[in-house]
Amino acid sequence: MRRFLSLSVCMFLYISQVPAQVQAKPKPPANDRVLWLSYMDKIARPVMSLLAEDKLREKMPVVLANNIDNADHRSKVAYLEAFGRTFSGIAAWINSEGGTKEEAALRDQYRTWSLKAVANAVNPASRDYLKWDGGQPLVDASFLALGLIRCPWVWEHLDSMVKKQVVDVFITTRNTVPVYSNWLLFSAMIETFFCRYDLPYDPVRIDYGVKEFSQHWYTGDGMFSDGMQFHLDYYNSYVIQPYLAAILETVSKKRNSYNNFIPQFEKISKRYAEIQERLINTDGSFPVTGRSIVYRGGAFHHLADISLRKKLPVTVTAPQIRSALTAVIKKTLEAPSTFDKTGWLNIGLSGNQPGLAEFYITTGSLYLCAEIFLPLGLPETDEFWSSPAAPWTAVKAWSGQNLPADHALDIHF
Repeated sequence: MRRFLSLSVCMFLYISQVPAQVQAKPKPPANDRVLWLSYMDKIARPVMSLLAEDKLREKMPVVLANNIDNADHRSKVAYLEAFGRTFSGIAAWINSEGGTKEEAALRDQYRTWSLKAVANAVNPASRDYLKWDGGQPLVDASFLALGLIRCPWVWEHLDSMVKKQVVDVFITTRNTVPVYSNWLLFSAMIETFFCRYDLPYDPVRIDYGVKEFSQHWYTGDGMFSDGMQFHLDYYNSYVIQPYLAAILETVSKKRNSYNNFIPQFEKISKRYAEIQERLINTDGSFPVTGRSIVYRGGAFHHLADISLRKKLPVTVTAPQIRSALTAVIKKTLEAPSTFDKTGWLNIGLSGNQPGLAEFYITTGSLYLCAEIFLPLGLPETDEFWSSPAAPWTAVKAWSGQNLPADHALDIHF
């Protein structure tokens, strides 16, 4: 039987949408998990609810970068960008169980929205049938595929016709030849989805992506280059390492192609988690370097993902990661003008900063920030949530605490 949010919970979740001049001063969240849920809902609700109602294309504003390369194409694909990236970030939580009655009711609502949203997105007769052909749709179809891998509940509860339509649109993306970069992993992820659910898949597309990174593109000290050249940006976190982790974990359950690389990758991913934790400053800010910085907290997709998978290195603890990521969430989402007057994200890192956008950025692109919410897929009893707040490395170092020195990772393939 469908459950609904209590009036008090609805007031808490919607309070940010009430004009500031009429808002009563809200009570502080009871704990970090409640805070994360409130921000997750603020980000995801417009996307998921409107697509479920078949009204996303009607009501979602699409703002383009000032230097956009192809306004017509980017405008059309922005809706898939918003959906794929949002769903990928909240999928683990949708797949989870338990929590307070308020959280369970909220999850039930998102499960209902998710089933309807997927159905509308892949149905050619729907007003919100999304754009699946062309270059950029490969990227965001792969985020949807990743979300469905993270959330078997949704895949298992789709009816047979919708499942067939999902497969059809994913097959459409095979017409796009990926750029020789992290894009190889977008093709690989879609084939990994087919592998996960025992559907016919192309192992070559997976193998090509994995082997380029494992054999040619590891640069050292926990980081891969994004193609032939190394760039000092957050693409190891936005895409590369979370995608490799999901691909290796999924495919290794079906075949033993990557047994030699998996132990090496675990060392690499743990080292990169150490680096990511050290990038978070005492106030939740982090270095503004590299492209796609307007993905905000999505810069810590890897740290959130490795926390969800409970693969953190021994040098950092779950509660210090929670505390650090909480600071990032606050820093990137509480800045004035982060959201427009109707609740959609503005382009920026700390507020409305359109100058930070590259030629491919649209409103939809910004929803990669939802990946920071992945640890909500852990139960509230997990130490990530149940342990007291803890200082992260920057807090310790800049408050004069003694702590161990940092050391690079040296491995040889």
